[in-house]
Amino acid sequence: MISRGKTAAFMLPVLERLVYKPRTSQVTRVLVLVPTRELGIQVHSVARQLAQFTSITTCLAVGGLDLKSQEVALRAGPDVLIATPGRLIDHLHNTPSFELSHIEILILDEADRMLDEYFEEQMKEIIRLCSYNRQTMLFSATMSEEVKDLAAVSLKQPIRIFVNSNTDVAPFLRQEFVRIRPHREGDREAVVAALLTRTFQDHVMLFTQTRKQAHRLHILLGLLGLKVGELHGELSQNQRLENLRRFKDEQIDILVATDVAARGLDIDGVKTVINFTMPSTIKHYVHRVGRTARAGRSGRSVSLVGESERKMLKEVVKSAKNSVKARVLPTEVILKFRDLIAKLEKDIEAVIKMEREEREMAASEAKLSVAQKRLEGSASSSESQRVWFQTQQERKQSRMSKALQEFDLALRGKKKREKFLKDGRKKDLTSEERAQFEILKAQMFAERTAKRERRVKRARAMPEDDMPLKAANRKAGSRGRKSVFDEELTNTSRKSLKHYRAGPSLQDRKRLGLDRKRSGGSRFRKKK
Repeated sequence: MISRGKTAAFMLPVLERLVYKPRTSQVTRVLVLVPTRELGIQVHSVARQLAQFTSITTCLAVGGLDLKSQEVALRAGPDVLIATPGRLIDHLHNTPSFELSHIEILILDEADRMLDEYFEEQMKEIIRLCSYNRQTMLFSATMSEEVKDLAAVSLKQPIRIFVNSNTDVAPFLRQEFVRIRPHREGDREAVVAALLTRTFQDHVMLFTQTRKQAHRLHILLGLLGLKVGELHGELSQNQRLENLRRFKDEQIDILVATDVAARGLDIDGVKTVINFTMPSTIKHYVHRVGRTARAGRSGRSVSLVGESERKMLKEVVKSAKNSVKARVLPTEVILKFRDLIAKLEKDIEAVIKMEREEREMAASEAKLSVAQKRLEGSASSSESQRVWFQTQQERKQSRMSKALQEFDLALRGKKKREKFLKDGRKKDLTSEERAQFEILKAQMFAERTAKRERRVKRARAMPEDDMPLKAANRKAGSRGRKSVFDEELTNTSRKSLKHYRAGPSLQDRKRLGLDRKRSGGSRFRKKK
């Protein structure tokens, strides 16, 4: 199901309910929580299109967009609010006359992704502030232990609707792999440059594991003369939206992205997806390559696979319904691009240094502007007294503690972890070290996921629906009597049909108060 179809699947019933049950006062009745700003903007756009011929009002509250205009819109009490957790909590604590006590429907879209992004505490706070008498819908690609805990907190007597395991790639996707030889991890940038300049020159999405590598590839490919953009969490919201718009409008040919663009976003016309390194799990791989070959179209994915990633390759090959191809690049081509990248290293460093200086200058100007406003007394009291659910420092500590748990799991040792953190802070990494850093990040997430799956499942009120269908049927059959629907309405035997054509028996008529004789006949008279 493409993203717009998925959004319509929950938005159409919501809009229908709002149309047939008009509001009595100006309050927000529907809340949709999403993990990323781009997905929030997309869901808001679809909701507006679907509700354009009704009186239903919608509002978007995500980070990176103007705070004051959002406050004005929220005070008006929109029917439907689409928001990211962080910005919503900001408004709940700092926007007067805005509250969630009248929420009738709460939708948690991509719940597993929100938990992966460390939004757990914020989501629980939002759920606590919502109306108790509400309908809650939780959408998740995976049912991890964290998602089950969230369901236990937010749902009462939940009904589980399971579509499929979502581990199948699109039927018209051609999957290709480029083998990276042992001790040649540093050739990945050269291989990607060769693929993009020689073979795949437009409508390409290139995925990396880290924001740092995505930015470096953006600079490198730009210096090679390619029309390229980037999409990751290090950019401002305006930059992210602008790069996404330019890629959709075909103003740029290549979009270098992290997993922030792997799920939810509906981008038409992507022909090729390239994985700089293999993602952490088969689920992430399916999400990435799912950006192409959508809605019955054909597409291609090319993944670079090193020795430490062969296990993931085997899983992909095992689950593939069509044959998986190997793509081989001539050695002389890789050597040519490796030399070219080595010559461009000074230019890349110069660009990174210039960008760093510009950021520092912009930050200094912003601080100077704030100080000047305070001196002039033009800063409003509401701005100076903003309160937060979590301070920036608390949020950072929370994320770091969880990240360190992942490091401990993957690196298994204090010395190894310290070396990893030290290498990550180094300004000048070799191409080999950069590639190893990318692979290790993916392995850390994969090992954390594997450890979760090995844990003993907790006892909870929410019933497990993982019982196989045949076993469930046997269990239902062993209970004895079937339901009325199974026993009578689905019985098409001759005896059953004759019974229903004859009408109710005398005992049934007496029970229903219809035991009088029909005029002109003795069909229901009791035989002696």
